[in-house]
This record gives sequence, structure tokens and C-alpha cells, in this order.
Amino acid sequence: MQVRALPVLQNWDCHSCGDCCRSYAVPVTAEERRRIEAQGWERLPEFQGVPYFVKRNGEFYLNHRADGGCVFLGADKLCRIHGQFGADAKPLACRIYPFLLVPAGDHWNFGLRLACPSAAENKGRPLSAQAGDARQYADFFESTAVKGSLDGPPPPLYGNQSVGWSDVGRIATAFSKLLANGADPFERRWRKLLFVVSMLRKAKFDGGGDPKKAVVGGRLSELLHVLGTAAEEEEPAEPGEVARPGWVGRTVFRQLVALFARKDHGAEKGEAQRGPVRRFASAVRFATGRGRVPKVHAVLTDGATFAAGERPLGALGADAVALLTRWHRLKVESLQFCGAPNFGLSVWDGIESLALTFPAAMWLARVLVAGGSEPGAAVTQAVRMVDDNFGFNPLLGSARQKFALRLIAARGDLPKLVAWYGR
Repeated sequence: MQVRALPVLQNWDCHSCGDCCRSYAVPVTAEERRRIEAQGWERLPEFQGVPYFVKRNGEFYLNHRADGGCVFLGADKLCRIHGQFGADAKPLACRIYPFLLVPAGDHWNFGLRLACPSAAENKGRPLSAQAGDARQYADFFESTAVKGSLDGPPPPLYGNQSVGWSDVGRIATAFSKLLANGADPFERRWRKLLFVVSMLRKAKFDGGGDPKKAVVGGRLSELLHVLGTAAEEEEPAEPGEVARPGWVGRTVFRQLVALFARKDHGAEKGEAQRGPVRRFASAVRFATGRGRVPKVHAVLTDGATFAAGERPLGALGADAVALLTRWHRLKVESLQFCGAPNFGLSVWDGIESLALTFPAAMWLARVLVAGGSEPGAAVTQAVRMVDDNFGFNPLLGSARQKFALRLIAARGDLPKLVAWYGR
């Protein structure tokens, strides 16, 4: 399968910050364990009595030291396995991060996780210059995949409504163009996109069983263009013209923000996640929305309050807008927002789940600014926190959280949340 680099301008190279070596529980296969054990680390004094792996719930992971770093992370913030034996000697999870490969019919979409600091800051070479590494990872996945798992049907639009892979790509391209429209503030771009989705939910793409009336190909492109034009007329120009989200919407939203913000392992693990009592108390606090924000992530200050999350952040700088644009266009064009990469969500549900990450990041940015962060740095940190969980935190894929997303959308609160927290 061909690997396609996305047209979004996104750069990346590893800058040896060591963040991923402190943040993640890295799974290792039996073959990877044997390879690492044969490298002779036990001959070094600093590895005496130090296990290389830990076992949790029947799975093996790389061990971490007391300071949160991987046992193979050197004082120079470089991987010692990589330095001694080369990149191919590392576990696959370490080698591929922060790349994403999303199967899309007859090809792979090549994307990136902005949880990585260098990715969020757009530092390094264009992704297109790293196609060789992507091809290597794609070859591995293709050789190990269960037969038929990579050439399956595209995710449904919603219910039993579906189109082919090429039309899913056509929809993603149209959505990406809406998000790239620099004539609008970023929050309005999302409101216009959500208007288009609300109209598309009413369409019957199969033509009522008549193939000649099916909304595919050129008809679909025309429909997307017409709805995009209508959105310009329908959506208010300013967020202040949009009604405030309701009490139910804000309450459910805060509970979803808690999942987008939480860090359950690594050096940045939040204190609020240490033990069932603290986790329960944290959930209650997010539900009520009063007092201090629980430290579900180590970067949240002790004095952060829910009131700070309701204070407008003000006009975003050009760098922050560029980051938000890159982030969401990457998720849309890679198709990470729907199907298997996002807990099996349909195209419409998936794009709404991605839309929710914008107000979630802006809420967190407000809280971080109240804690002393500069606004641009706060937006970058908030994006990294949310993207760390989007599509990866299994709690976001639970039936309860999928219901919460549908509830927010069904009540009409999603564009209101975008406008309210985009101020």
C-alpha cells in the first residue's frame, strides 16, 4: 500500500527532549524482550539489579526509574539502545512515535501526534521528507496484520449511511479547507464545519436505493460546496452572538475535559489520579465545576480554579492559530478522527469528537494562563495534553463517553461550546 504524506504543512524531527521516554508505558513483544536481553546491559554497574521490563495485566512494558525516565534513557536525554545498537534495535513503539499510519482503503495516510513537543512546535523536516521511515513501518504493519484487517470498508457516515473510501477522502478534504480558511477566526471555522455536518446528517447518500440518485462523486462535491457557502450565511460572525452553552452541556463538557487532560503514567502523572479515592473526588469536582481544578496532570498548578476556565482568553496570536489549524487539519486529512483510530466512531460522530477538542484545549489554556503561563505557551501545552489522549485514552472510547458526546451534540451545545471557549 502506498504511503501518502498529507498536504498540510507539518514538520518534525526528534530533538532529544526525552519527553516520550518519561511519559509513556512502552509495550514490548516477546521478540523485542529477547533482543534487548541479548544486548548485555547487565554488564554495566548502573543496570545491576534493575529489571528491564515490568508486567502489568499480562503485558510487558519497558521499566522506568524512580525519576520517571525509561531505564534506557541516558543522562544526555538519548536512548542508550539507539545509541549503542541503532534505531532498529528499539521497540517498535519507540521507533514509530510520534508518527501515525492510518489505513485508508488502498493506501496509508501518514500523520503525526502533536503530543510530541517538536511536533507541536513544528520543528524539523517536512513529513514528506520522512517517507522512507514511514514505508518501513507500513511494511511491518502489512506483514503482521490479520488478513483483511487493512482493506476493510470505510467507516459509515452514520448508522447505515456509507460511501466509498474516495468519497470519505472527498469529505475530509472539504472539511480541511473549511478549517484552513484564514478569513475567519478559528472558532468560527469550526462552527461553520459543524453547521455543514448538521445538514449532512439529514442527507440520504444512497439515493433511496436508486444508484442514479446516490450522493457520491461529483454530486457529493457539489453538496459540500453548497453547504459550505450556506454556512457563511448561517453562522454568526462573532462568538458573542452565539448563545452560551446550557448547564447540562457545560457539566458534561467538563467531565470530558478531565479525560482529555489527565495523565495516568510517567513523570507528568497527575496527583489526582493516585488512588481510587482521589480519582472519585476529582470526578466529583469536575462535575460540580467549583473551587480548584484537580491536578489530573502535573502541569496544572495547585491554585488553578474552575472560574479561570470561564474567563475569555482573548485574541489568539498568529502562532497559536497556526498550531490549532495544523493540529485539526492533520487529524481530519489523516482520517484519525473516525473509524478504528478513534474508537470506531462514524464520520459524523468522529468529526464532532474532534470539534470538542478545540474548546477542551482552550479551557485548559485559560486555566494554565491563570496559573502563570504565557498565552501562546499555554495553548501549545493544552494542545499537547489533549492530543495525548485523543484516540488513545480508552476511557474516551467507552460507551459512557460516546453517550456524553452524543448528548452534547443532540442538545445543540457543541457549536455553543466552541464559541464560548473560543472567545
